[in-house]
Amino acid sequence: MRFLVLLFFIFAAGRSVFGAEADLFNYDKTVPLDLHELGVEQRDSVTIRDLTFVGVKTPVRACLVNPATPSPHAAILYVHWLGDPATTNRTEFLHEAVTLAQRGVVSLLVDAMWSNPTWWKNRQPETDLSGGIQQVIELRRALDLLLSQPGVDPQRLAVVAHDFGAMFSAVMGAADGRPKSYVLMAPTPRLSDWYLFNVKPASVEDYKKVLAPLDPLGAVSRLAPAPVFYQFAAKDKFVPWPRPVEFYEATAPRKQMTTYDCDHDLSPPVVGADRIAWLERELRLK
Repeated sequence: MRFLVLLFFIFAAGRSVFGAEADLFNYDKTVPLDLHELGVEQRDSVTIRDLTFVGVKTPVRACLVNPATPSPHAAILYVHWLGDPATTNRTEFLHEAVTLAQRGVVSLLVDAMWSNPTWWKNRQPETDLSGGIQQVIELRRALDLLLSQPGVDPQRLAVVAHDFGAMFSAVMGAADGRPKSYVLMAPTPRLSDWYLFNVKPASVEDYKKVLAPLDPLGAVSRLAPAPVFYQFAAKDKFVPWPRPVEFYEATAPRKQMTTYDCDHDLSPPVVGADRIAWLERELRLK
């Protein structure tokens, strides 16, 4: 009963808050990022800085990957998946970021809320909306940090994201508008597709309505004119057919979708090779 009452008030508030004139994902751009460098690693000519920056309430852990090549630099924000514990964090795309740094790309790889090993087990329906809004704002703050790097060309800014990372990045992009291209890997159209795996609220339909502003399927139509490259897995039990088609049909041109003969992790080398080829073209890498 307590949850139903709380859900009613959230949804009732949402009828006005989620209107076309409101932006749930606004934030104070004057708040300093308050960078703290935790360590530096050199890989040949590439510098990897382990750091934190202020997100919304707590510091966000991140890796900033800088090339030694002269500017201007293309830039990529990478957002990881929820999967293998070893890569459910900012390191999932680190090898790719180092490779692209040798082509002059500055990358920022961030820890998302699901990098916390207890997040999935402890999340609650009552805070799923507020937690998701905070995550989207933290990704916008990550763009602020990335675009503040010396020599970064804001016209060559991409987002690469996997799983939950792809879902929240799509919502972020629809609210923000600064990214110029996207690679979205194995997202599902609605947060409730996955959030209901381990949490069953009293009213599933009301819960879905409350979470609707965070559903990536409603966001991808607003990413244009930025092109979107979807990478899906044919053997993905978490994103069964025809969910990939829903995304493709909802996305305005330019768009591309490739399905690979693999599982949700999208780990075969061809997946990374196709992604890099897309980024080379869209970011006009030399």
